[in-house]
Amino acid sequence: MNGMNKLQANLCLLCVTLCWSTEVIIYACIPDAVSPYAINCLTSAIGAALLIAAFWKRIKEAFKTHGKGLLKACIWLGVLDAAYNTMYIYGLNDFDVSTGAFTISMTAVVLPVILLSMRQKTDLNTWISAVLVLIGIFVSYIGNVSIGQAAGFLLLLGGCIIRAVYIIEVNRFAKKYDPLSMSTIMCVLIAVMSFGFWFAGDKHTFASIEWSRQLIASIFIYSYFIVAFAQTLNFFAQRRTTPANATVVYSLEIVFSIIWGMILPASLVDPVKLSPYIVIGALFVVAGNLVVLLDFKALGKKEAV
Repeated sequence: MNGMNKLQANLCLLCVTLCWSTEVIIYACIPDAVSPYAINCLTSAIGAALLIAAFWKRIKEAFKTHGKGLLKACIWLGVLDAAYNTMYIYGLNDFDVSTGAFTISMTAVVLPVILLSMRQKTDLNTWISAVLVLIGIFVSYIGNVSIGQAAGFLLLLGGCIIRAVYIIEVNRFAKKYDPLSMSTIMCVLIAVMSFGFWFAGDKHTFASIEWSRQLIASIFIYSYFIVAFAQTLNFFAQRRTTPANATVVYSLEIVFSIIWGMILPASLVDPVKLSPYIVIGALFVVAGNLVVLLDFKALGKKEAV
């Protein structure tokens, strides 16, 4: 990660977003009978184990240096993460895949406003990107949204606001603490909390799961790519980018989701029925990302992580 500049950090975030977009594919390979809490517990525990096995000395040193401050930061991030994901789960019930994903991209629009209210400077490129993403969202709504979905929209909007705060806090803490240690502690905390909810709903926990090679493979793939790799890379990239830029790049997940919905079988993902409005909306989101990603001024400005 040494010598990472702003452009490289944004490309790392793009890689993270691509990994996140495959979550729905991996989840499709996991039987519905398996509790989401079980999946969160197992994948987070395995992700933490992988990181600890590879970077134990670094994590131990970071915890000795920062101790309670690092732990408190991770607990706060865990609370925010749980809050916005819960609102997303309930809000998405009122939308189809593409419309729901476009709505979640609203985070890229509300975050600059939150930064402005906090009197933090936001560059012109970010505002232009936010406007383009907002136009893309509204275009995608044409013919796909009704007044009956207002409750779901408000839940998703609330989730976007909380997620915006989460991203701002991740960016702040990643510059203060070791990103790798943050990622590891987050995995441990999520695993412990998820196990608590899992045990409360099913006292048999591990014994109640019908294990298969496909399930085990899916859990390990998710643990590595989504938990250990993507989350850690995200924290590292946040050190060399801004919260607003990161959010705009995250919004590109809708484009990847549309691509998966077009090329993968219905057994893996919900098929996406392309309409001119969805295509145009996605193009606006891509345009918003290009404004941020193609920041050529950052090419020669390398900084050490």
